[in-house]
Order: sequence, then C-alpha cells, then structure tokens
Amino acid sequence: MPPFLSAFLEVLVGIALLFGGGEIFVQGAVTLSLIFGIPQLVIGLTVVSLGTSAPELFVTLSSVSQGFDTLAVSNVVGSNIFNVMVVLGSSALVMPLRVESRLVRRDVPLLIAVSAAVWGMASAGRVTWQAGLALLLALVINSVWEIRTAREQPDDSGSAEPDIEENAASGGWILAVLRLIGGIGILTIGSRVLVSGATEAATYLGVSEAVIGLTIVSAGTSMPELITSLVAALRGRTDLAIGNVVGSCLLNLLLVLGGGALAAAGRGLDVSPELIQDDLPVMLLTSLACLPIFWTRGRISRLEGGLLLGLYILYIVDNVLPRTTLASWSDEFRLLMLCLVLPVVMIVIMTQALVFWRTKS
Repeated sequence: MPPFLSAFLEVLVGIALLFGGGEIFVQGAVTLSLIFGIPQLVIGLTVVSLGTSAPELFVTLSSVSQGFDTLAVSNVVGSNIFNVMVVLGSSALVMPLRVESRLVRRDVPLLIAVSAAVWGMASAGRVTWQAGLALLLALVINSVWEIRTAREQPDDSGSAEPDIEENAASGGWILAVLRLIGGIGILTIGSRVLVSGATEAATYLGVSEAVIGLTIVSAGTSMPELITSLVAALRGRTDLAIGNVVGSCLLNLLLVLGGGALAAAGRGLDVSPELIQDDLPVMLLTSLACLPIFWTRGRISRLEGGLLLGLYILYIVDNVLPRTTLASWSDEFRLLMLCLVLPVVMIVIMTQALVFWRTKS
C-alpha cells in the first residue's frame, strides 16, 4: 500500500475511533452522573461538554507524550477556528440562529479574553506548565460560575442544554463504568492512530505538523461539535447549537491546551513561529467576529453563516497555497485578502450591527 494512502487511512480510522470513543464515554459518564443524583443541568454543562472535547484532549495529550508539541497546539488553534467558522457557519445555513441564551452573552466575552491571553502566553514561543496550570484553574472557576449562574436562571439556561434521556441510568453502574473505561480506551487508541497517521502524512507531503494539525486533525477532532450543532439547528435548538460552539472553544483553550502544557512535564509546549504570527491571531479574530455577528438583529443569518464558511475556505487556501506549485502566488493572495476580503467582511458585519442598534434605539 502506498505510504500516503496508508497514512490517510490511519487518519480516517483514528477519527472514527475518536468519534465512537467519545460517544461511549459520554454515555457512561451521563449514566453514572444520573445514578449518583447529579442534576441534568450540571451534566449538560460539564460531562456532555467534556465529551465533545474529548477527541481534542486525547489527541493533544498523545501528541505531547510523543514529542509533537506543534501538532498539539495547532490542533487546539485549528479546532477553535473550525468551530466558529465551519460549525457555526454550517448551523446558520441550516437555520438562522437566534441569539438569546445567557451562554452566548456571558461566554463570548470570556472566550475573547481567554483567546487573547493564550496568544500572549504563547508569544514567547512556549506555553509553560505554569500557564497551563493557570488555564486549568480558570476552567474550574468558570465551571463553578457556569453552574451557579445556570441555577439562578433555570428557565433561560435549561433550554440551551442537551437533552439527557430519563432512562439513561437504567443500565446500572457496572455497565456505566465499563462504558467509561471502554470509551477512554478507544479514545486513547484513536488519538495515537490519528497522530501517527497525521505525522506520516505531513512527512510524505513535505508540510509542517502545524499545517496538518490546523487542517486535517482539527477538522477530524471537531466532528462531534459539527454533528451536535447541525442536529440542534435542525431541531430548532439554536441556543444549543451556539452554546456548543462557544463552550467547546473555551474547553479547548482552558482544558485541552492547559492540560497539554501541564502534561509536558515541566518543559512546557513549544509553539512554532508560524502559529504565533499567523494562526493564533486568526483564532482571536474569529472570536472577536462573534460579537458583532451576535449583535446583528439578535441572530446569525444565513448570509453571515455563508460568510464564515467562505472565510474558512480562504483560510485553508492561505495555509495550503505556499506548499503547492502555485507558491509564488501566496503573497498576492494574502494581499488580496488584506486589501479586499477583510475590508468587505468588516463593512458587512459593521453595517448589520449599526442597522440593528438603530432599530433597537
């Protein structure tokens, strides 16, 4: 079998294992939580959210253990960019998303602040274990705050959480533990297979780990978020579709990146210059773009969803173009992005935001 085809099959098998392992892990964790009498709202805010971010977590930890720091960091950065541009954009194309939930009003500014903080932490070329510890501490504080504020506003927040089956605890705690252990085992195997295939593909194609992490790996590990949000949009649960994206982005930065930096055994995570100069700023800009989009008429329209998807395609082209035979056009492409595409996007978003605020006043 040709080396590239073998690597590509490894990536596909790894993604499938991560998806299945994450689902089994969530089933076991939810069952145990219900057996021990934990409220459904708390389960939705913690266990289910963790389940959709489990692929990113296990891929990052596996990458760190094998010394692929760039792949670990680029997976987090690429997943956040994919979540906002593709998951949110696709969901809005299925159905315009109403923005009413306190999850969006509270978590989007927090996401912007954490994204900026992570860029600042990584600007020296390394995310230290102390920075990782600080991110995990922020996760604990945010989780406590999330649960307390959710209890204070049950009518608003409850509708934004995933449905949890009432009979989920009927299988017994032994089956739940077996599912939990099995899910973790499958996630571990899947993450190692995916990392192995991704690094082999990067070597074969002659591209950096960062490019593979930002594209193939991040898209693969974000499949649970994409499917969850699309299903939620089809069912009219638009708050869940949006809350899933914002919550997953926060978990990627606080839990996945923080855990990866702490697991690096004192050395911290090395961050490549291309991630610092190009992709971390893009991640922050996508977070900043959420605010004016969420302001426009109190919803994310199909136009804005299509705009996000189009921008992601341009972002992928910008990453891949310099590694192709058309590399000589990469500078011209970036100039076109800066001088034409970016101003047009800003004008569209700000115009809709101004129209919204004028009609509101």
